Amino acid sequence: MRLACPFCGLRDEGEFAYEGPVMDWPALDARPAKWVDAVYLRDQPRGETRELWRHHLGCGSLLEVVRNNVTHEVASVGHADPAETRALKVRVR
Repeated sequence: MRLACPFCGLRDEGEFAYEGPVMDWPALDARPAKWVDAVYLRDQPRGETRELWRHHLGCGSLLEVVRNNVTHEVASVGHADPAETRALKVRVR
């Protein structure tokens, strides 16, 4: 599988580290049962998923990847934090 980093271009997946699925975490003051569910009881859907990947052997960016976890077809790759994307673009120039 190859991922297109917005800053470094198309790279092999060996340059990236999987950080987990994109999730909506409970509020910090949520009941403990909500946190147990969020940390230990996750769905494992088949098909298109939203995942976080770190470009650890490149620019270090945290990327949001939309891919099919059955066929490994990548639909899109973007920076996980749009504000950080703007800051990185300024630094790269």
